[in-house]
Amino acid sequence: MEMEKFNYDNSIVRMFFIATVVWSITAFTVGLTIALELPWPALNLGISWMTFGRIRPLHTNAAIFAFVGNAIFMGYYYAIQRLLKARNFNDTLSKIHFWGWNLIIVAAVITLPLGITTSKEYAELEWPIDIAITLIWVVWGINMIGTIMKRREKHLYVAIWFFIATFFTIAVLHIGNSMEIPITLTKSYSLYAGVQDALIQWWYGHNAVAFFLTTPFLGLMYYFMPKAAQRPVYSYRLSIVHFWALIFIYIWAGPHHLLYTSTPDWAQTLGTVFSVVLIAPSWGGMLNGLLTLRGAWDRVRQDPVLKFMVVAITAYGMSTFEGPMLSLKNVNALSHFTDWTIAHVHVGALGWNGFFTFGMIYWLVPRLYGTKLYSVKWANWHFWIGTLGILFWVIPMYWAGITQGLMWKQFTPEGNIMYPNFLETVTQIIPMYWMRAFGGTLYLSGAILMAVNVFKTTKQGTFIPEEAAEAAPLVLNREAETTTGYKHRWIESRPIQFFILSTVVILIGGLVEAIPLFVVKSNIPTIESVKPYTALQLTGRDIYIREGCYNCHSQMIRPFRDEVARYGEYSKAGEFVYDHPFLWGSKRTGPDLLREGAAGPLKKPDAWHFSHMRDPRTMSPGSIMPPYPWLIENETDYSTIGAKISGLRKIGVPYPEGYEDRAMADIKADAQVIVGHLKSSGVQTTWDREIVAVIAYLQGLGAHLDTGK
Repeated sequence: MEMEKFNYDNSIVRMFFIATVVWSITAFTVGLTIALELPWPALNLGISWMTFGRIRPLHTNAAIFAFVGNAIFMGYYYAIQRLLKARNFNDTLSKIHFWGWNLIIVAAVITLPLGITTSKEYAELEWPIDIAITLIWVVWGINMIGTIMKRREKHLYVAIWFFIATFFTIAVLHIGNSMEIPITLTKSYSLYAGVQDALIQWWYGHNAVAFFLTTPFLGLMYYFMPKAAQRPVYSYRLSIVHFWALIFIYIWAGPHHLLYTSTPDWAQTLGTVFSVVLIAPSWGGMLNGLLTLRGAWDRVRQDPVLKFMVVAITAYGMSTFEGPMLSLKNVNALSHFTDWTIAHVHVGALGWNGFFTFGMIYWLVPRLYGTKLYSVKWANWHFWIGTLGILFWVIPMYWAGITQGLMWKQFTPEGNIMYPNFLETVTQIIPMYWMRAFGGTLYLSGAILMAVNVFKTTKQGTFIPEEAAEAAPLVLNREAETTTGYKHRWIESRPIQFFILSTVVILIGGLVEAIPLFVVKSNIPTIESVKPYTALQLTGRDIYIREGCYNCHSQMIRPFRDEVARYGEYSKAGEFVYDHPFLWGSKRTGPDLLREGAAGPLKKPDAWHFSHMRDPRTMSPGSIMPPYPWLIENETDYSTIGAKISGLRKIGVPYPEGYEDRAMADIKADAQVIVGHLKSSGVQTTWDREIVAVIAYLQGLGAHLDTGK
């Protein structure tokens, strides 16, 4: 049979490689900055766009979508062409994919520090960028599907299965979670509210980890690990079970982020059960990767590429065991809202994603440039510096998290909460924050060393933009394939059927969990005393979101003795029916604020909030919260209040018709009351300052308890 000659496109691989290195340094630098800002809040230099609340989502987006995203596409474009023995479907689409994806990241770099955010974790970007993400994702999908359809290799190798699942699942997750009503070009409100919004968000948030940070990297593992080890995958049968079990089970586990919250108990239980079951396929993939190295362990001791990959897969195994353990209610009761969760996340991010990316880069770059790695010694140094960085990062955070959880729950022999001042539990862990920052410095230093090493590698070689290849044309013989080999081969050679089946498999769990919350009204009972936010409170809430306050403060009191003693009445589902979006939080660096405005001995006057925002340490000595002087100086923008009220009414908030026309009158009246309270305490301000709106919002939290339940 005559062989067909063609070329692999290495140019697109190089483009994503360069972006991966650049964004890695960026993401790690921003991460180190926010790590330092916690024990050293003055590091933000009093600049609004430099505060922890504004740039923490910048770090997560840069790490996930910029660094890891570009790494995925770097490895994908190299592997897919060689696995299918075909050039990418369309070079122009490849370039649109690269530039579109990276321009989206630039948009994130601009908008997030400016406070333009939806507040939904890992999905903070506003609606125009969401649309751009959808379009660029479709571009990648067309290019991938087109390449699969023009392939010369009939059999779809296991790595491609994971790429397919990534494309279709992320498309479903992104569209489902990004349903929002635009107010202006930079402002929208989630279509969902409260409990529904929380469940949809963590269906997305958990599975963004699953299908963006995990499945594509498993695809890369199945290609690059055997290549680097020069060994075949340990078990083809195990890879089949691993793939189908993983994509089916993973999608159910999202509610484990919402244990002991106001979500229905049946949803929480489903999340817990499937999270525990998830250990089996996850460890199946880990063992398949590690056992691929059978007979090659001597090479692991010498080859930095394999060292990075072994530690990466081990970190994957550790995090996929710890995740289900944290999903057990008795463990979650201690760990949730603490730095334990942060440590868990970074075992996966720094170990699994980071180290596998480094190994992949060290393997790829010499082949792209037809040379050897500039310095194997430097790569080994990078490995050890990075490993120490991970240890110094995560161990203090485990220590901090357990310390927090235990201190929060401690009672005196007399039955009083031992640490009533939340700040005591914060100052106790500041040394751990400094150690975490040292670990981040090591990890960043290793990445910089890698950048220098690969730059010198490119200088000593010559880039190969077009790599010559040849292969026989695709010949389908369906009778032969159904009678020989694995029965699974049947679907591996039929991509359309594979697309459909994998999409159906991932849809089942999400639909089972989501549909009852939207069609069974009893899942979210209403509370008569809970009313929509006033126009002034709504404005203050939007400023609160802009400043990223939700990154440090939760608004979800769990039904625990210690939380009720510290914060007040535990949370009910009906309290959040007008919250677009929900603001339950995922980490408490500061106290929960759900009852901040409820009447009682702990209620703070307006002047306390004013002074606390101006300089937190005057009201809470030792606080690590940064000051917010611009809230006192800035005039509030009320130009869009009518559009906000109209938009929220369209999605179910019962503002009366025509309220837009009298909203400003209500705002002025409500603001003047707060100004009067401040004046009586010796604080001078005017009704149109942002601080007044924020105080109105904070003083409204939990106020419905004063009028009944």
